Amino acid sequence: MINEVGFTYLNRIFDGLLEKKLNSSGAVLVEGPKWCGKSTTCKMHANSVVYLQNPLTRSQDIALAYNAPDVFLNREPPFLIDEWQEAPILWDSIRFEVDKRRSFGQFILTGSATPLDSKQKEEIKHSGIGRIAKIRMWTMSLYESGDSSGSVSLSDMFSGENIGAICEKSLADYAYLTCRGGWPMSIGVDHNISLEQAVNYVDEIVSTDFVRAGGPANKGERVRHLMASYARNISTPASKALIIRDMKRSGEERFDDETFTSYYSVLNNLFVFEELEAWNPNIRSKARVQSARIRHFTDPSIAAASLGIGPNDLMADLKSFGLLFESLCIRDLRIYAYSLNGKLFHYRDSNGLEADAVIHLKDGRYALVEVKFGRQEDIDTAASHLLKLANLIDTDSMSAPSCLIIITAQKTAYRRPDGVYVVPLACLKP
Repeated sequence: MINEVGFTYLNRIFDGLLEKKLNSSGAVLVEGPKWCGKSTTCKMHANSVVYLQNPLTRSQDIALAYNAPDVFLNREPPFLIDEWQEAPILWDSIRFEVDKRRSFGQFILTGSATPLDSKQKEEIKHSGIGRIAKIRMWTMSLYESGDSSGSVSLSDMFSGENIGAICEKSLADYAYLTCRGGWPMSIGVDHNISLEQAVNYVDEIVSTDFVRAGGPANKGERVRHLMASYARNISTPASKALIIRDMKRSGEERFDDETFTSYYSVLNNLFVFEELEAWNPNIRSKARVQSARIRHFTDPSIAAASLGIGPNDLMADLKSFGLLFESLCIRDLRIYAYSLNGKLFHYRDSNGLEADAVIHLKDGRYALVEVKFGRQEDIDTAASHLLKLANLIDTDSMSAPSCLIIITAQKTAYRRPDGVYVVPLACLKP
């Protein structure tokens, strides 16, 4: 296992997931946004490593990968190939090598973008199914960064256990955590420094990564405007047409449907955006279930940085803060759900009934979740909506929800008399 002298590693939920995949697959592809910690975490599980974006060795490493892949891959396993998409031909070489070795845990591949242009795609002839397992990584949740006490377990709530805890975080703390984000380099440093990480991320996407991932050159300001427009519509099902209209109000008169689609595709392949898919249950209602996705970034700090706002701005605009706080909750719930072998969705219907999140596990169990800052009247309303939605579930064709949860920014975690859990985000863990 590769390590560095004097380096303090913060354990990730992802560590256990990666070990499990390495013990059951010949190779593992780790995907996720830039700077989320993929390289650092994967290096902790590797015995050899090559960084294909290292300017000092990039040319010779890529040449060796193309001209002598058997030599390039002949390293002590697990062999980590960081930013593998710089040499897409490695995909088929690794697939072949896994077949030849017939042994698990041989390779780890990381990537913060997927091969996009036609030439790169042509170099990949096979899917890798059965040889290369894919796994997703995000920025750090509050539990991983040490900002959540972890005193309330999502697993315990799925099992129906009682909870009780006190959270020390204030609304101002959540404003800071939302703008700071879960970037590993922002953890444990001065607040002013930590808040710059998301700003630097946006600048890097706009100035460099967008073009490297296949976007048109010299369009940095247009990309920045798109990310800001997307941020203004965070935690909503805003349509493509609405975002385009918002872009035009920003001065991008020539921004049309085709341009949106091409720019969105590049940013999505860079793991900048992370939309929440709709859940379509069997319900006893004539209401039409809405299929629109909810707009989110992979980390809420990207939205704040795209808008040029900080914690004080959020405290002065609680409506906008509420939308970004919801996105912070969605980020953490995605990570926790993924670690429990589940996935996150949302629910909305034509009668106005909704759940901000639906945590659906592969074993069929699921939880309905609402996000509220913490005013008692809002919590009461959210609880009544969750109970109403739960009562509409057609339990003849699917199971009833395992639990109903309200995620808040308040101080106390408890279970209401009606059975609905109320949990401060900074108390939660998987």
